[in-house]
Amino acid sequence: MRKLFKDATIVDGTGAGAYCSDLLVEGGTIRAIGRLGEIQSERTFDCRGLVLAPGFIDLHAHSEIHVLRDPVMGAKIAQGITTEFGGNCGIGVFPSNTSDSLAEEVLGAASHHYWPTFAEYKEVWYRSGSGVNMGFFQAHGPLRSAVLGSDASRPAGEAEVAKMAALLAESLECGAWGLSTGLYYEPCQSADRGELIALATVVARNARLLAVHLRCEGSAVLQSLDEVLDIARSSGVHLQISHLKAVGMANQVLVDELLKRIEAANDEGLVVGFDQYPYLWGSTSLFSLLPPSLLALPRSSVKQHLQEQTVRTQTRALMEQGEGWDSIAALVGFDDITLLSLPSHPHYEGLSIAQVAALREQDPYDALFDLLVECEGPAVMGDVTQCEESVVKIMTHRQMCFGSDALYSSPHPHPRSFNAALHLIARYVNERGDLTIEEAVERLSGRSARRLGLDGRGIIAEGFKADLVLFDQATLTSSDAIEAGGASPLALVMVNGEVALEAGTLVGTTSGRLLVPSTGRTD
Repeated sequence: MRKLFKDATIVDGTGAGAYCSDLLVEGGTIRAIGRLGEIQSERTFDCRGLVLAPGFIDLHAHSEIHVLRDPVMGAKIAQGITTEFGGNCGIGVFPSNTSDSLAEEVLGAASHHYWPTFAEYKEVWYRSGSGVNMGFFQAHGPLRSAVLGSDASRPAGEAEVAKMAALLAESLECGAWGLSTGLYYEPCQSADRGELIALATVVARNARLLAVHLRCEGSAVLQSLDEVLDIARSSGVHLQISHLKAVGMANQVLVDELLKRIEAANDEGLVVGFDQYPYLWGSTSLFSLLPPSLLALPRSSVKQHLQEQTVRTQTRALMEQGEGWDSIAALVGFDDITLLSLPSHPHYEGLSIAQVAALREQDPYDALFDLLVECEGPAVMGDVTQCEESVVKIMTHRQMCFGSDALYSSPHPHPRSFNAALHLIARYVNERGDLTIEEAVERLSGRSARRLGLDGRGIIAEGFKADLVLFDQATLTSSDAIEAGGASPLALVMVNGEVALEAGTLVGTTSGRLLVPSTGRTD
């Protein structure tokens, strides 16, 4: 079936200037670009005054469970995202046969959560279908759990590392795009240098990508960056820093040095990039406020320990000091930590921990500890982490790629789950002018495609896949958040040549494909 876009302002995803042209889609491919006259087509779209861009690529996502619950992937389609990559932060669903509390809080609850191999997860994915193209990283956490079992929060021995490496190689052979680790979270936090180099070497041997949530993003962020640069230097792996930032207002002065060290690493011959979501605040598990010594325990044990006054006193002292780890409570403060989802206490959702403590007439630490003991189901928070000047410095850097870091594990997720891609354009192109539309679209599409080696997608060119988004740039504002199931401001979204959204309304298609290296072909 032929579809013709007439008189579009094409922003092609390369960073080159916009131009006015027609574009013909045939099947799932862009067949022709130029002044095409009255060429025959089954559908013609009048694009006068509208931007036609490549479908946006979400380099950092967590939708491996969400796509099974909502195959249409409406939250992504409604913001123009046509391709996303999951399995980030070391949190994933394979290889594993056991439940994981952190994964449920990040990925969401489901009747079945974990699969023994990537191949078995892929079979379920194919049966479900997807509205967007998807690729997956092998998450480090499940590798550690699969080999170390319930004792995963400890250093691994040489033989155990070898088993992890073998499992990683199996996933890479099956089409994983690389390895992700979350050194901030257990059990990845317990991995030592030798383990990380061994796994990174497997990734490098397969010419894939190592994506890293740094061990610390606060006061020790520079040391944490140096740690992973050393891993890259020792293994030869291509490195991707996840959601680059410096946490805490006192640490915003470190952003310039962060970027300087990344530039120096690239100048010496390493390959180092990063992704970013365009917001001043983030979102993760409420339990992540606790120190590593507690997070290494099963969730039931954590709750039991927090009922003891001695443990509370010790935990508070560790959280106030935050030495060797990121204490968000100390870096951000309880006024800027908000409860997004707490099913056992829904009347507190939307309130800061400081506000909850005042209502309960408690010290904020005691209020937090009580909530963690009492909570059932996912406990998700939001925390103000950085200033806008820092967001802009990172966003305008030549290595920045877009990643939403969207979570769909709670009924009240961070707005990045529904609006991140369009917020980048609305806020930083239309309202502030930090980027041109060409620069923004390149960060949202072509740059990520180059970073991954995703051939045939990410830019508008003849012979490329017809993943497209059509919109009126002037109407996008940062105050317009797309809620779940709400109308999108986009005129049209196309995935592999099939219309997925038109006039702001989801069509309900599942034309997405599972992408595997090295060419981004479908598996």
